[in-house]
Amino acid sequence: MAEATEEPAQDVDDSLDRLVRRGLVWSFVNTASTRGINFLITVVLAHLVAPSDWGVFAVALVTMSLLLSLNDVGISSAIVRFPGDVRDIAATGATLILGASFALYGVLFALSPVVARVLNVPEATGVLRLLAVSVILDACFAVQSAAITREFKQHHRTLSDLANLAVFSTVAIGLAVHGSGPWALAWATLAGTVAGGIVILFTSPIRVWPGFDPVMARELIHFGAPLTGSAFLTFAVLNTDYIVVGHVLGPVALGFYYLAFNVSSWPVTTISFTVRRVSLAGFSRLQHDPTEMYDAFIRGVRLLSTVAFPVCALLIALSGPLVRFVYGERWAASASPLRWLAVLGAMRVVAELGYDYLVAAGRPRATVVLQAAWFFSLVPALTIGAHLNGITGVGEGHAFVVIFVVLPVMLWALRRTGLSPVSVLRVLAGSLALGSGAGGVAYLGTRFASGEFARVAIGGTSGALTGAVIVALVWQWKRRSAVECAQPVAH
Repeated sequence: MAEATEEPAQDVDDSLDRLVRRGLVWSFVNTASTRGINFLITVVLAHLVAPSDWGVFAVALVTMSLLLSLNDVGISSAIVRFPGDVRDIAATGATLILGASFALYGVLFALSPVVARVLNVPEATGVLRLLAVSVILDACFAVQSAAITREFKQHHRTLSDLANLAVFSTVAIGLAVHGSGPWALAWATLAGTVAGGIVILFTSPIRVWPGFDPVMARELIHFGAPLTGSAFLTFAVLNTDYIVVGHVLGPVALGFYYLAFNVSSWPVTTISFTVRRVSLAGFSRLQHDPTEMYDAFIRGVRLLSTVAFPVCALLIALSGPLVRFVYGERWAASASPLRWLAVLGAMRVVAELGYDYLVAAGRPRATVVLQAAWFFSLVPALTIGAHLNGITGVGEGHAFVVIFVVLPVMLWALRRTGLSPVSVLRVLAGSLALGSGAGGVAYLGTRFASGEFARVAIGGTSGALTGAVIVALVWQWKRRSAVECAQPVAH
């Protein structure tokens, strides 16, 4: 009987491994292609749209991001984690999400002038109202999108994101050439959302019409409410800086800061998004086996930090020549905050994986504690930084909080699930040493070159090669040690 039960379990594990691997491959293809194209589009738009117009758009984008973080009231994550048939909760979930989205948009439409004045950009009112329509559109396919994530069908999401990006770029560049300023970005975002949503609707494994089951609604709200609170705090963490910069320093400084934050997010959007699109679903499939879930998390931290820390170190070393070469001399003020925001980018990769682990482990309230500690320490740090050192001070505040507040609280939350903080710190220490070596060599490379392109090329290449060599040597050493340990001891 024992043998009869072991084989199906092994088959389940193998099936999950195949799903995760396939999901990761498609997620990487998706992220690499869309982020690469998006980078090129941003470069083009940076030469067509003035920094002040970027500031106006950033205000609207911040508000839209808030609504997007709240409009699914945590139900998307509940659907991904749900242990039963997703069709049992899909209709009720769709109704709750649509209701929340329409309510949020109504509140925003009425408060848009107030929000724009508080952020010191009153001209953003119309752009804000237009851009927020995409929140309602997003709600129309939120459940189908969650079903795609749940089933690891990342190739369908890739099609959706590429369709979104193709339409966005066409509309944005076309309108920007005709001098539409921030309206070009707003209309393009709306059009891209529609295009991507249509693909989601046609490729999702389920078809959903709104319905309502009181029992399922209570279950969804019970699990989703803490995630909604956590999502709000996540939004606040990632967007309080825009509010502080806009209110204290004005729209021009906000435009420079927005670009710096966008560049610093490259590791997060490229590396972390690739993994996060399968991590919650993968961890959730392992929730019955805490030991396997623990090992999967440590492997994930090792993989992400090994890649993200050296990349962020290169951003720190190359920030000045990179910004001037790619975006032009008029954006040079973005280089200084970028150095500190790159530290934030590296730690966000780790923190977001920890967030998914806590959700999958059935501890959504721990994510609220983590995000609350992050937010309430961030507000004074960023405000003081803005007054003392402008947008550079805001970046310094971010780096201080993520190292001395967020990391300790995250380790505490993980420890409550049975995961050892020491094992996480050991992995991060190794990745930090790797990143320091790569970044140091990259900086030295810039000192032996003249011209922005040469500095980026020489510094980036030398730093990347250094990191690759260190990783290869460490891997070879571990492989040799494993072989020696496996050999029998002679007596």
